[in-house]
Amino acid sequence: MNRTKRGSIARKRRTKSGFFTSSCRGARSRLMRMSSQQKIKAFVSADRDRDRKKRDFRSLWISRINAIIVQNKEKIYNIYSNLMHNLYKSQLLLNRKIVAQIAILKGDCLFMIANEIIKK
Repeated sequence: MNRTKRGSIARKRRTKSGFFTSSCRGARSRLMRMSSQQKIKAFVSADRDRDRKKRDFRSLWISRINAIIVQNKEKIYNIYSNLMHNLYKSQLLLNRKIVAQIAILKGDCLFMIANEIIKK
């Protein structure tokens, strides 16, 4: 029985996985075992941070809305939670992302909405 040489196949497999870790520094891009471990770690981090990104954006929107409310001179609402509670109570379907965009681009428009809620 002839001897099977697998050099080219193994090299092809290693280079294929090497494309993923080529941006890493040092042994993580060169050594096969460390390269595969780094690849697994990168996938775990990406999966975790996809959920984390949603939380980060929500907290960013909340802090933007709160900053605009605090800057208000008329003091219609001084607490973010009261504004959001009254938005949902009056059945305005505005999520935090939209309210934050309104607050940044047209802050006076947010206060007009708030005044209308108070009048009801």
